[in-house]
Amino acid sequence: MAQQILPFYLVCDESGSMSGDPIDAINTALPELHQEIAYNPVVADKTQFAIIGFSDSVDIALPLSDLSQVKQLPVLTTKGSTDYAAAFRCVKDQIEQDVARLKSQGHQVFRPVVFFLTDGQPTGDYRKEWEDLTTTSFPLHPNIVAFGIGSHVDPDTISAVGTFRAFVSDGTLSPAQALQEFAVALTKSIVRSGSTPAPDGGMTLQTPDTVPGFTAITVDRV
Repeated sequence: MAQQILPFYLVCDESGSMSGDPIDAINTALPELHQEIAYNPVVADKTQFAIIGFSDSVDIALPLSDLSQVKQLPVLTTKGSTDYAAAFRCVKDQIEQDVARLKSQGHQVFRPVVFFLTDGQPTGDYRKEWEDLTTTSFPLHPNIVAFGIGSHVDPDTISAVGTFRAFVSDGTLSPAQALQEFAVALTKSIVRSGSTPAPDGGMTLQTPDTVPGFTAITVDRV
């Protein structure tokens, strides 16, 4: 049956600096997100979710899926460095493939949402790949909500990556605690977006204005 679908992509840093408590916190939180969405039929029918891990390579840990049809979410693992460019290139390719597939099935697809999470600086230049993904000449350009955690994150970089909202951890929480709050924010965004109809009968992206342990920063425009 044809449906309205809002795709969400979690693009998660799996570089070596995420080892230990940070990656454990994400892996602990993901099953809770799964349960919250999979057992909410209204939200599960209207949203789909993908997980893309990146380090010096990119891994599509979970292809875009209806979470009510997924038995369990994958476990993320750390390795390598922090290649933003590879991540943005992969996201663009996946969005193109996923939207084409969903439309071929008769669904109405809304602008995808990317939750981008990192704890470090990119290892190389990523601007071309980011611009290819976000330019208005790419009809499927997503809304990006960027989160930076830890002491090595540059707020200016996170601001530049986010197109819709951007947040950096403020140091009041440990990285693991901040990641738990990130996961709560992601879950709430999916649930609220999937269950809040727009006045025109469509769907509207709903993301928190504030997240405990994070400072909201202005998204950069060039």
